[in-house]
Amino acid sequence: MLGPSAHVDTFARDNLPPPDLWPEFNLAGFDYPERLNAGWELTDGMVEKGFGDHTALIGNGRLRTYKELSDWTNRLAHVLVENLGVKPGNRVLIRSANNPAMVACWLAATKVGAVVVNTMPMLRAAELRTYVELAEITHALCDTRLMDEMVACAKDSATLTSVVGFDGTSNHDAELDRLALEKPVRFTSVPTGRDDVALLGFTSGSTGLPKATMHFHRDLMIIADGYAREVLAVTPDDVFVGSPPLAFTFGLGGLAIFPLRFGAAATLLEQATPPSMIEIIEKYKATVCFTAPTAYRVMLRAMEDGADLSSLRAAVSAGETLPGPVYDEWIAKTGKPMLDGIGATELLHIFITNRFDDHKPACTGKPVTGYEAKVINDAGEVVPDGEVGRLAVRGPTGCRYLKGDRQSAYVQDGWNITGDSFMRDSDGYFHFAARNDDMIVSSGYNIAGPEVEAALLSHSAVAECAVIGAPDDARGYIVEAHVVLSEGQLGDAEMVKALQDHVKAAIAPYKYPRSVVFTDSLPKTATGKIQRFRLKDQ
Repeated sequence: MLGPSAHVDTFARDNLPPPDLWPEFNLAGFDYPERLNAGWELTDGMVEKGFGDHTALIGNGRLRTYKELSDWTNRLAHVLVENLGVKPGNRVLIRSANNPAMVACWLAATKVGAVVVNTMPMLRAAELRTYVELAEITHALCDTRLMDEMVACAKDSATLTSVVGFDGTSNHDAELDRLALEKPVRFTSVPTGRDDVALLGFTSGSTGLPKATMHFHRDLMIIADGYAREVLAVTPDDVFVGSPPLAFTFGLGGLAIFPLRFGAAATLLEQATPPSMIEIIEKYKATVCFTAPTAYRVMLRAMEDGADLSSLRAAVSAGETLPGPVYDEWIAKTGKPMLDGIGATELLHIFITNRFDDHKPACTGKPVTGYEAKVINDAGEVVPDGEVGRLAVRGPTGCRYLKGDRQSAYVQDGWNITGDSFMRDSDGYFHFAARNDDMIVSSGYNIAGPEVEAALLSHSAVAECAVIGAPDDARGYIVEAHVVLSEGQLGDAEMVKALQDHVKAAIAPYKYPRSVVFTDSLPKTATGKIQRFRLKDQ
């Protein structure tokens, strides 16, 4: 049963999927009052707790305290309500790279009870228009450096009536910023319900068709009070850094919600390349890093050249499966574990993970407290330990697709079916095999691409690689490896044989790549996740 709502615009609650299609929720231990506003909790609430003078955000050469962030977001909230006419429940789109202004806009919109849609800066007008139409977005806040596509999107929109620019740099010289300067620093946040939708997270999934996942105010608190508290043990002394865009729920959690919930600091980089992250880690003594395994490999090479990453106490790896060789090398050079985990936009953040005191290579770990996981076959039956099947999860967060589109495909019998193939061992640890659509069936054998990738990465000549299934008349599919070689290595027939022999010696010989394609780079998302579908399309 949903609690009270403060939404005047009831679109979000009206378009939740039917209750009988929701997953089962375990909310034990996550007790919040009926009225809960996540924006207030992460700003004014932190000031009330005594964190006003602590650094909250680092970006564009400035450090901002929690008091400054609270004042800034309250000024913006006044503008949203008084100048732009945002009403509780309206959908507000934010278009920006990772910077403090984007965080401030998200928090301000949350404070006024809006339903926020954070978007990637690289999206074009047609892609933005799809979001606007699906969510019936009414207002957009856009970094002035990215206005062209936003204006083009709004031109033919029936719902998007307001597009206002903000300055994503430190100059604060745009329409939204100028209006905010005239406003008071106190604002009474809208008393949203804990079950009011606060965020729409768009995901393409494996189909390429966008779906919007609906997350409540309580969900934003749960991922911090669950994973971040239990696994990361965040303290006010922590400094976060990472590469995931705030437009993704993984980035919003790791680079905004987690630090702000515990009085820690978040460093925000518009260009979060490994070199720029290394610079931030060294300058601000960052302690918690969120990025993909490919970036950690670059960091490992930088350490050989003298980079000092000793301040890091937590290296969280997600977005791609963590290859054993990267894990082993990181521990060898830092003496600290790399925490592999898996999450999903549908469940908001990480739900299975390793721990500081319980970790091993090629292992995703055990469920975060509050979550259950099992491995099932196509009939929904639990498979024996040691067998690969589909991952099913339930816990305090779960899938709710806007308008219920494709809800029944993701939620079955109360469980979230994530689209991942996993194996559970006899000790209860979960091991990632592949995305369900990345399993390669060759001559009747099931081959998990990530396992072959890990074997290849353990060869000194391989800098990066991605494994896909390539059509073959005789075998149905064969294992094809796309390989980026280390500097100075030659991609010739001799190297092909060396890599094939190496894989045969490392794992079952039938899994070796029968085709090896050398390339200068691999297609990746903004988070560093390899886009294997583009390799398949080639």
